Amino acid sequence: MPRLFAGLTYEQVLENYSQTIVSVCVMRLQNMTDAEDVFQNVFSKLWFKSPEFKDTEHLKAWLLRVCLNECKNYLRQNRRTISLDGISEPEVMFDESKSDLSWALMKTPEKYREVLYLYYALNYHVDEVAKILSLNPNTVKTRLKRGREKLKEIYGGE
Repeated sequence: MPRLFAGLTYEQVLENYSQTIVSVCVMRLQNMTDAEDVFQNVFSKLWFKSPEFKDTEHLKAWLLRVCLNECKNYLRQNRRTISLDGISEPEVMFDESKSDLSWALMKTPEKYREVLYLYYALNYHVDEVAKILSLNPNTVKTRLKRGREKLKEIYGGE
């Protein structure tokens, strides 16, 4: 009998949530190779820990929380001492057209980027974002407001 996670097989979980997890990894790490490493860590934790989930929303929230924690751990463990001279853009490149805000989001400070991404791209409510990031809901609201202001500056004031 296959392992089930909120009624889904491991393959179904991968199929349903891999794009979301990759997107969060790339947003946090700004490097596709590092994002792939963290992606593997997240799904191997799911497989080996086999936690119980109430429903698919609980599963998704767990995956996101593990993903964000793994990104933090990866950044802490893999800090490289390199000269920043001549480095201006992250390895992940985005179309800087007015129709795609991804490039502007990648230029916002991390604490705002996380909140903006979870709220706007993944459609979580303030309380859900707060729970995922272990923050106070008022902190999330403040970061959303300040993050929107940063985006406005980066995007050109519209």
